[in-house]
Amino acid sequence: MKKMILLLCFVAFLSCSPSKKDVSSTAILITDVNIVNVSNGNIQERQQVVIDSGKIKKIVDSVANSGDYSSTINGKDQFLIPGLAEMHAHIPQPPTSATRIEETLFLYLSNGVTTIRGMLGHPSHLELRERALNGDLLSPRIFTSSPSFNGNTVTSKEEAIQKVTAYKNEGYDFLKIHPGLQLEVFDQMVDTAKDLNIPFSGHVPVMVGIRRALDSKYASIDHIDGFLEGLVPESQGLDPSSNGFFGYAFTPMADTTKIDELIALSREKNVWVVPTQSLFERWFAPISSEELLEQPEMKYMPVSTLEDWKRRKDISTSLDTGFNEEQWNAFTGIRRQLIYKLQHNGQGLLLGSDAPQLFNVPGFSIHHEIQGMVEAGLTPLEILQSGTINPAIFFGKDDTFGTIKEGLDADLVLLNSNPLNDITALKEVSGVMVRGEWLSKEKIAEKLQQIANNAKDN
Repeated sequence: MKKMILLLCFVAFLSCSPSKKDVSSTAILITDVNIVNVSNGNIQERQQVVIDSGKIKKIVDSVANSGDYSSTINGKDQFLIPGLAEMHAHIPQPPTSATRIEETLFLYLSNGVTTIRGMLGHPSHLELRERALNGDLLSPRIFTSSPSFNGNTVTSKEEAIQKVTAYKNEGYDFLKIHPGLQLEVFDQMVDTAKDLNIPFSGHVPVMVGIRRALDSKYASIDHIDGFLEGLVPESQGLDPSSNGFFGYAFTPMADTTKIDELIALSREKNVWVVPTQSLFERWFAPISSEELLEQPEMKYMPVSTLEDWKRRKDISTSLDTGFNEEQWNAFTGIRRQLIYKLQHNGQGLLLGSDAPQLFNVPGFSIHHEIQGMVEAGLTPLEILQSGTINPAIFFGKDDTFGTIKEGLDADLVLLNSNPLNDITALKEVSGVMVRGEWLSKEKIAEKLQQIANNAKDN
């Protein structure tokens, strides 16, 4: 009898002991990693993170059966952050080849961008969004705008109603506003969008103006568009259409004491802002196209694209355009004031660089954007929040991504050093996880080399 009791106890012990059967064959374990809490800037040291089925399943101090995981990533002395969001991205569309489109999506991923907001929608992007969501396409999570609303595509109130309704029914995430809309057409678009509960974002048409745009409750205003024009006193009697490149021509007339009023209105109306400051420090800036072409990331863009970028930059900043460095410095100084105050007193900022746009290579351009935010006085934590938790809140998806918590999507970036100490740590990517799929540093380098080779022939 005693032997029987001992045997039963032994069997019970075996059944309770951790075994290989307790560990899913598809689970991934990240060991001894330091987790960056982007909500408060705290660091959870030496954590064990279990990933399975695209989700963060467990975050614990220790795992008893770590040897039973078929896939383990050593996170010792490294830092784990949520995947970044590029909130002003562009996705190529046909007739661009499927290969080039997929390469563009990978360029975002290679720099830790696991969510993109496509700002010029196309029917093909709806399919890409679903394929990315279902895991059929190696891609960041995609949110896509409608095709453009501008002065050429929407010319009447009736057309505004028809197109807003159609784009809502087709499943676009939001409407994209470009310059040129007439005021009555814009107002009709806003009324219809609100009736159908579809947000709108983008530019501020000059006939609308920043105050009316803010009152209309854009989801986001991109490029800080319209703000500088809004600083010019009405007594100046300027023609709004003579504002130049995002208000550059009005720089000498801008009254910066009006900034706080506009910032307060953006907060009152819950309007987020995507600065895309890199656009103004690379394309529209006193840096030569030759210097930009020498930057390492340019090798990932087709030769034909680089030639077009050089031509357009040289035209837009040549001497006969009225561009001069002194006025540019004043222009950029005002933009940096706006960025700082929008972060601290407005609704908040969303990280976005407008890529691929002139000399903004997808993924890589996010680092130029971040440097612009540093120059405006933002802290590393504020910058991290603009690319992680803020976009998640913006989309109403903070229960899905944007932080590192159990149950959220496994969109993660492993870094060699602490980005809270030095934000340039975001360039030192050890690996990227996109909804549970691990891209090691070596795999990223191999794919980037392929992309560079293909770019030489295009």
